[in-house]
Amino acid sequence: MAAKSKVIITCAVTGSIHTPTMSPHLPLTPDEIARQAIDAAEAGAAILHLHARDPKDGRPTPDPDVFMQFLPRIKQATNAVVNITTGGGHGMSLQERLAAPLKAKPEMCSLNMGSMNFGLYPMLQRYKQWTHDWEPKYLEASRDFIFRNTFKDIEAILKELGEGCGTRFEFECYDVGHLYNLAHFLDRGLVKPPMLVQTIFGILGGIGADPENLAHMKRIADKLFGDQYYWSILAAGRHQMPLITMGAIMGGNVRVGLEDSLYLGKGQLAQSNAEQVRKIRGILENLSLEIATPDEARAALQLKGGDQVAF
Repeated sequence: MAAKSKVIITCAVTGSIHTPTMSPHLPLTPDEIARQAIDAAEAGAAILHLHARDPKDGRPTPDPDVFMQFLPRIKQATNAVVNITTGGGHGMSLQERLAAPLKAKPEMCSLNMGSMNFGLYPMLQRYKQWTHDWEPKYLEASRDFIFRNTFKDIEAILKELGEGCGTRFEFECYDVGHLYNLAHFLDRGLVKPPMLVQTIFGILGGIGADPENLAHMKRIADKLFGDQYYWSILAAGRHQMPLITMGAIMGGNVRVGLEDSLYLGKGQLAQSNAEQVRKIRGILENLSLEIATPDEARAALQLKGGDQVAF
């Protein structure tokens, strides 16, 4: 793992997992996404990881025009690194998932390092009524859904976005095999260090959220990548704060946000993304860890700069 002196906080503002019924605080419209992203940056997030939602009913959308309703506002109001999803949402084709990133040419994009089962359907049993008809159908569809990112898909993303747009990546690794997939692309020279390796815990279909798995993922990443990577940790739902705090103590960076968890504490819905950023920032500072600024994150990850994007 690369030596570092400060912790990079990423905030994943809305995602494509949670649905409007689950929290009144989940940002859905371009205005809500922009406001919450800006507030999260002001609270201390150096990187903002962004999805888009259909403003009519809150369902995930790959539409570049919707992204362009909030990306310029965020850039104008903050110095944060903008990181756009290439994962999109359930059922989107690779072409749909790449439409907004290719138009925006951001400094960073997320990149899932393999195909996987991605089960959201257990959340169905938590709610009896739904705000929109699409929500239970969307969750149920994940019972028979495989998120696709084949080696060919990953090659295309690295070529079109990486080489073509100068975009670097948040490499999302949901299991140990994804680390080996990333090592494969590093060995072939299609991925260039330094890499931001986001290890993800607690998604049904990926590795479980427990301390043994956290240590194991770091151990394998250290073996494969040495000092060529920056480690970051995210954990789903109730595991968010405990596991990312443990990872930070082990030298990692952290990711929070309403994409990953709707809660601030047990039984307490987070009222904003900024609230989660402030909480983890307080925890880190109480551990005598310093928080990286956006420009410090840019320098560490060798990003092209906010003046080189297309929004």
